[in-house]
Amino acid sequence: MFTLFYELLTTPWILKTLAFSILVGSVISLIEKSGGVAGFIDYMLHKKALIKSPRGALVLSYIIGVVIFIESSITALIAGAVGKPFCNKYKIPHAKLAFVCDSTSAPISSLIVLNGWGALILGLITAQISSGIIEGNGVNILIESVLYNFYAMSALVVTFVAIWFSIDLGKMKGLKYQEQKLSEQVNKASMYFMLLPIIWMVSFVFMFLYITGDGDMLAGSGSSSIFYTLVLTLLLMFIYYVVSKNMSIKVWGKTSVLGAKKLFPIAMILLFAFGIGKVTSELQTGLYLASLADEILSVHLLAGLIFILSAVIAFSTGTSWGTFSIMIPIAIPMAVGMDANVALAIGAVISGGVFGDHCSPISDTTIISSMASDCDVIEHVQTQLPYALISGFIAFSLFILLSII
Repeated sequence: MFTLFYELLTTPWILKTLAFSILVGSVISLIEKSGGVAGFIDYMLHKKALIKSPRGALVLSYIIGVVIFIESSITALIAGAVGKPFCNKYKIPHAKLAFVCDSTSAPISSLIVLNGWGALILGLITAQISSGIIEGNGVNILIESVLYNFYAMSALVVTFVAIWFSIDLGKMKGLKYQEQKLSEQVNKASMYFMLLPIIWMVSFVFMFLYITGDGDMLAGSGSSSIFYTLVLTLLLMFIYYVVSKNMSIKVWGKTSVLGAKKLFPIAMILLFAFGIGKVTSELQTGLYLASLADEILSVHLLAGLIFILSAVIAFSTGTSWGTFSIMIPIAIPMAVGMDANVALAIGAVISGGVFGDHCSPISDTTIISSMASDCDVIEHVQTQLPYALISGFIAFSLFILLSII
């Protein structure tokens, strides 16, 4: 155990991924404390009055969920914080807002992988390349795999259709708006205190991918780029917030530490997940399962099986990242051993992980989406489940179809 964790904690990309997971908490807390979210809401609700219908209110949260792809927690928090006042104005049940937040956060983060998700998956793929199990460029394999992320694609389409045509399924039918006790916003500042950090994060990811790739963004280090992006963003937020007198140095420091502490347990779970992935890789679990599957399982069903297994693990553990760490070291050798499409197998892991995480009541994105929307967690899970199952069925069918083709 000591040797295992010593090796993990001396691996640069793992340390950067863990650090990123913690620093995201600091950024989220600082944005909330700055009052930038409240300023953006005030601008959209009163100064411009761009939202004029219940559908428009949910579409705004959907757009925010798609545009902000840096990290699923940030996506859910901002989409929920922005959408909540509009839901109160138009008497929209908060479970619908939680559904929109949750159905855009993880799916879009797993599709546009210029973020921690991409850094994690790229690292896991690179580990398989360095072990000699597969050959090729890690970034190219990642990009090809994302093209097979069918659950994320179907979830985004199903969510938009449900919003646009006001389709209520299962317990979402007959759901009524409950009056909320609105607390006064203590700090309402310019919306740029929220928008600028988001713009910085998006811009810096591209910049550092270009730098670490020596001019080729596709060859850049995902984990390094994300880590450097968060560090530079926090530094600029410190200068911006303190110089503009939005908050003092002491408040900035305290808020950053408290935000980091909130996500520290997530980083620890991720570390243990890396450990499990390392153990399954050394035990050659994937090759063993491949030898069994090769005898009893058709190669046409492999991607579908990987999708279902990943979904079960993600639902049980509440973490898609942990599922990736467990299943990618298993799925890649299975695909190689059965002469199947490796990118399709990785895509099935990503899709299954997001699907199971999406349905799980103990998932961090499920809980954060509920909290950001002021919705009960169990109510959110129950009302969201029919839409997730439809998306899951579509994804499963596509994996079987593509395997046959």
